[in-house]
Amino acid sequence: MIHPTAKPEEGYHQPSTVAVPSACSPLVALAPMEGVIDALTRDLITRQGGWSFCVTEFVRITQDKQPRRVFHRICPELRQNALTPAGVPVHLQLLGSDPEMLAINARVAASAGAKVVDLNFGCPAKTVNRHLGGASLLRYPEQVYAAARAVADALRPLGIPLTAKMRLGYQDTELALDNARALQEAGISQLVVHARTKVQGYKPPAQWEWVARIAEVMDVPVLANGEIWTLEDYQRCVAVSGIRDVMLGRTAMTDPWLARQIRQHHAGEAVTATEFGQVLQLLVQWLQQPAQAYQEDVRVMRTKQWLVMLRLRWGEAAHQVFDACKRCETEDELIGFLDQAIRIL
Repeated sequence: MIHPTAKPEEGYHQPSTVAVPSACSPLVALAPMEGVIDALTRDLITRQGGWSFCVTEFVRITQDKQPRRVFHRICPELRQNALTPAGVPVHLQLLGSDPEMLAINARVAASAGAKVVDLNFGCPAKTVNRHLGGASLLRYPEQVYAAARAVADALRPLGIPLTAKMRLGYQDTELALDNARALQEAGISQLVVHARTKVQGYKPPAQWEWVARIAEVMDVPVLANGEIWTLEDYQRCVAVSGIRDVMLGRTAMTDPWLARQIRQHHAGEAVTATEFGQVLQLLVQWLQQPAQAYQEDVRVMRTKQWLVMLRLRWGEAAHQVFDACKRCETEDELIGFLDQAIRIL
């Protein structure tokens, strides 16, 4: 384990603290989504306003000490004070189960510029869960505690907060409160609760009532996550959970303006509703941005993936656009079809 009095490594910068909700403005966070929300997408979404902070795709930690370049690849914002170009804080997420290696790599992340480190106890992917990562750890609250405690102890001398994201459990909710208490006792300063189990995946409904139960046993801020697609969904989630701070994942891709709408709602301002054409225009902007990080075929694939998610929020209109675009093989073809759809709308 790392000695608690170890000095910061070269390149370490004094961090900021975890975002705290004000009396009138809730936290609205952008969720990590592996293979979907990268730095380019974070930039585009956070430019739309209303976002409190983002969390990166996870850095998988096994038995190796990762070099700083790995963290910079996942989170290039670390070189810009861990902020998106719009000035929204970015938290770096780690995923793993080995307490010592998580602690070692958390310190490397700090030296690379991380201001807040987050631990993933929610990923439902089979490849991750087969190796005791993500949501699979929720079967063992003592291991959840050990992992989080090691990282919290490693980061505490550096003044860097540790946060976490968890699901309600693996197969059921039996250990939900035990896992939440374990994380709090380990030293986290904030918890996001995805209100479904691993087995439930992304199937509705989200069990917002469990967010309320978890918040009752926690002394740190809790954010609700899951099935918040519209302002009306948000209001229902608040009514059921008693929690007004939220994290949005797929919703951020289907309505990047919902964060701003939530803030308008709480401020008593007129809420500006999103139109489907706005989302398509944003997708065109994403396609037109320079992106040396991935080849054209990857970008085409990600665009179609985005269009699939749009169907979850925009129904038949999005189905029609996806059907028109699904055979496109180039960025120019996609832009042409999307521009045509925008004109029709």
